[in-house]
Amino acid sequence: MSTYRGPRLRKVRSLGVMLPGLTHKAARKRTSPPGEAGGQHRRRRVSVYRMQLSEKQKIRYNYGLSEKQLEAYFQKAASLPGETGVNLLQLVERRLDNVVARSGFASTIPAARQLVSHGHITVNGHKVDIASYQVGVGDIISLKESSRDLKVIVDNITQGRGIGVPAYLEVDPKSRKASMKSLPAREDITLEVQERMVVEFYSK
Repeated sequence: MSTYRGPRLRKVRSLGVMLPGLTHKAARKRTSPPGEAGGQHRRRRVSVYRMQLSEKQKIRYNYGLSEKQLEAYFQKAASLPGETGVNLLQLVERRLDNVVARSGFASTIPAARQLVSHGHITVNGHKVDIASYQVGVGDIISLKESSRDLKVIVDNITQGRGIGVPAYLEVDPKSRKASMKSLPAREDITLEVQERMVVEFYSK
């Protein structure tokens, strides 16, 4: 299954939570899931599997991952010491496109992914155009000299359109640089998700 490219607000409504990496829009006018006409249809009891699937989809759509990518991240997370669910969130949070968005250089992860793929981003002085690149502690992420004053970059920084700078990043908007001070902690994750249920989903 490929990366989702459809209406973003539809996924926010469907999953019932904000997806800060995908969009800043909230489902304010319509609170019922797609397909339910004003909540007139009788609600079915939600199964455990459905809840587990929903939690998995939150991660997938928020970070813009394909099913294959997310499963690969889970397998890697399961092989690492510590809690698998927290490891999983840490791995996807360390993606270069997410770090660029969290630094405030882009308004969403899809927008950050475009900056990365178009060659505007460097890591430790070297151009990196792979959105899934894993940023490590001590790495310095910056915009290329020729890209630092692009209107979209300036607007994002001056208007604070990013997802929100977490404690694990140190950002210098003037020099258009960010550095990873430490690995992401669970409390740094802004997405509302029960990672334990995602682990249960993949562990069946």
